[in-house]
Amino acid sequence: MPPKRKAVIPLNAASAINYTDSTGDRANKRSRISKPSTNNFRKEVPPEPLTARNAENGGPGEKAETEVISKDGELTFDHSRPEERSGIVDRRYYPAEMRNERCAQYNGNEIPRPIELLSKAIGETTAARTAIRGMKQGDAVLHWFKRDLRIRDNTGLSRASALAKEMKKGVIGVWIMSPQDWEAHLVSPAKCDFELRSVEILRKELAELDIPLHIEVIEKRRNVPKRLIEMAKAWNAKNVFCNIEYEPDELRREEKLVKLMLEEDINFDPQHDDCVVPPGTLKTGGGKQYAVYTPWYRNFVNYLHLHPHVLDERPMPSQNPSGFRKKYESLFDAKVPEAPESKRLSDEDKERLHHLYPAGEAAALERLGRFLKEKVGKYKDTRNFPSKNSTARLSLHHAAGTLAARTSVRLAKDVNTTKKLDGGVQGIQSWISEVAWRDFYRHVLCHWPYVCMHKPFKFEYTNVAWEYSDPNLEAWKTGRTGYPIVDAAMRCMNITAYMHNRLRMVTASFLAKHLLLDWRLGEQHFMLKFIDGDFSANNGGWGFASSTGVDPQPYFRVFNPWLQSEKFDEDGEFIKLWVPELKDIQGKEIHNPYAKPGTKAAAIAAKNGYPKPIVEHKFARERCLVRYKAGIGRDTA
Repeated sequence: MPPKRKAVIPLNAASAINYTDSTGDRANKRSRISKPSTNNFRKEVPPEPLTARNAENGGPGEKAETEVISKDGELTFDHSRPEERSGIVDRRYYPAEMRNERCAQYNGNEIPRPIELLSKAIGETTAARTAIRGMKQGDAVLHWFKRDLRIRDNTGLSRASALAKEMKKGVIGVWIMSPQDWEAHLVSPAKCDFELRSVEILRKELAELDIPLHIEVIEKRRNVPKRLIEMAKAWNAKNVFCNIEYEPDELRREEKLVKLMLEEDINFDPQHDDCVVPPGTLKTGGGKQYAVYTPWYRNFVNYLHLHPHVLDERPMPSQNPSGFRKKYESLFDAKVPEAPESKRLSDEDKERLHHLYPAGEAAALERLGRFLKEKVGKYKDTRNFPSKNSTARLSLHHAAGTLAARTSVRLAKDVNTTKKLDGGVQGIQSWISEVAWRDFYRHVLCHWPYVCMHKPFKFEYTNVAWEYSDPNLEAWKTGRTGYPIVDAAMRCMNITAYMHNRLRMVTASFLAKHLLLDWRLGEQHFMLKFIDGDFSANNGGWGFASSTGVDPQPYFRVFNPWLQSEKFDEDGEFIKLWVPELKDIQGKEIHNPYAKPGTKAAAIAAKNGYPKPIVEHKFARERCLVRYKAGIGRDTA
């Protein structure tokens, strides 16, 4: 699928007739099921329109459809759009849903992407920043830790340490807790807790190298750049390193920091580290970005075969010079803060998750080592069976940066029977290709940044008429849908903050296609629950399951949860573990206990209070096809 792909929407399509996200006075009628109210403002207060605060919402100077100043001066929003009423778009941090026209402009290379703006800023300032670096001035070099909570194989930290050693100075680490970023990015309490535990371990490991880790809470996310500059000036640091995060907000922030720090004669030096291969590196023969995984992965493998040094481990940071600890003694006393109140775990959850998921890079490397020794050989044949405990469960470490994806690929390659990534042990080949999906989704995010802005990759699917049923959503969240494999998966997530990948596909497909709920409600809920929450991977998975994303399953393919259950949990082991109401049912009836009324299975399920299916499979499939066809303006499948 070419990157300049533009939506071809028939003029009589529902998406052409009903959809608008212009900033005029028309409501977004993205759903014929959800009926937007005409006005949610207090009648006695005539709203005064504001200019749009974000160019993504129609450009400077246009009227912002949903922002008003009330009589008491408070900023409020018109939540008549269904995605806002449902809490999908958090208007405290983001503008209204982007227009299809602007998505098409990104596709057509008509407006610059955030990663292109950062690359341009880095390129235009290279000479000036190199000059600062070459002067070897300042009393310290800073490394800003973000999603790279480790000392091994860390590009930014390694380069900061190398420069400090040349200067005969030391490194100061900085970690910032930004509660607003955690709120805006829907980071789960489980993930917040895991990161805080990992920061404490990182602080101790750095201290062994006489490297302090300054820890600070910055309440307002917009103040982060200003505060970083203040820190650099206070410690007379002329060089500040970090590893790049690829979401649009973070790319824009780093573009801003490159320029602002240079105004203060400081070199801000962001590094590619989070991906094995930096986004934008892999292109089709025509120079375009891939939108299909299989050809992208072939190129990924070929690139690493041609450039094996990309997988090399980055040098460990050096010990800081003697006397550095004494000079910056107060920085070694930093305490890891408590999570914000909205992100705190209960004592019971904390105890359970601490036992399930030891934090820090040593725990990550130990888990990886055990997987490569004990499980990877059979990974290809067993990875889809949730009861077999056959996967690595390293996604939480990749998400927090306690383990680099590069490290995982390199160590897997090292235990293979060949140095080729697409040869040797089948299980190793399969696992590396699964790790690479993480890179692929980041490449997609950088080239099509609107997927970060409440839009489906296939933005022509914008007007699929989703349902917004709170009871159905709650049944899905709590594992009370009457579909045992779906309910087992959701209950597992509610207790462990984790879900097997096969079950993520099944539960996501069920929400989007059986319940026909807006897929973004599910995407949001997963982020708010998972300990391994990762925006690009989560968004990509939901796009696949709902057929609205990059390289998705066809919209007319609707998973049959009962068949998925029979295939991947044949004996019902996983169901019996998480849906105890059904543990006494024998044989295949456990997958659909109410299939035949009057049977022993149905009696057991009813007696134990297990619900009947909230939607009938055949009806759900037919409704899904009708709704999708109408939404994209197709008369036939």
